[in-house]
Amino acid sequence: MKLHILAIAVHPDDIELSAAGTLIKHARMGQQVGIVDLTQGELGTRGSAELRLEEAAEAARIMGIAVRENAGMADGFFRNDEEHQRKLVHYIRKYQPDIVIANALADRHPDHGRAGRLIADACFLAGLRKVETTDDGGNSQAAWRPKRVFHMIQDRFAEPALVVDITDTFDTKIESMKAYKSQFHDPNSNEPMTYIASQDFFEGIKARALLLGKRIGVRYGEGFLCENVPGVSDLDKLVYPEIA
Repeated sequence: MKLHILAIAVHPDDIELSAAGTLIKHARMGQQVGIVDLTQGELGTRGSAELRLEEAAEAARIMGIAVRENAGMADGFFRNDEEHQRKLVHYIRKYQPDIVIANALADRHPDHGRAGRLIADACFLAGLRKVETTDDGGNSQAAWRPKRVFHMIQDRFAEPALVVDITDTFDTKIESMKAYKSQFHDPNSNEPMTYIASQDFFEGIKARALLLGKRIGVRYGEGFLCENVPGVSDLDKLVYPEIA
């Protein structure tokens, strides 16, 4: 299955928190959108790896995602090395995405920045034909490099390179986040309180979406960064976004 957008993130729920509105928008446009979670989030304080997989599947259903896989890397202990790069190159070549959405390159959680760099490096290596990988059937994979890699804005705010209008998908984004019942605020939970389980956490997500939306004159937005400069074919694509 060739995907138009492949979102890759280290923890299940990273995508929902920072890019779900954008993925839902493109899925509703009829484009093929998928997710690869690098780990099962097994080091998370609340819940379990098994429960996290169930929650991720439910979130994917809510978002209308075509495919979601888990790469089975070790939460907290994966590395940006040849072994992990080759594993990720396999997924990039398998789905041949035009666009990859990735973790932030630096953030409060050290896994986010390490994963962001791993994903960016793997996207480059996937385009080198002399980097050999095989598909699930043991056949040689063709080289493939995404046209763009966009990094999410996660816990730490960063000035975005671009903002996507998610006004029409924001409510569904919040619904997809709530699929992670073990992770977020639940007044009936007996599990330890965490940074993301506080009652105010969702309010912070909404506040950021409002702030980013205001930047482009809409209600809600999601921001992204990229290491190269985004381009348009002509200035009218910025003035009249409906014809882009």
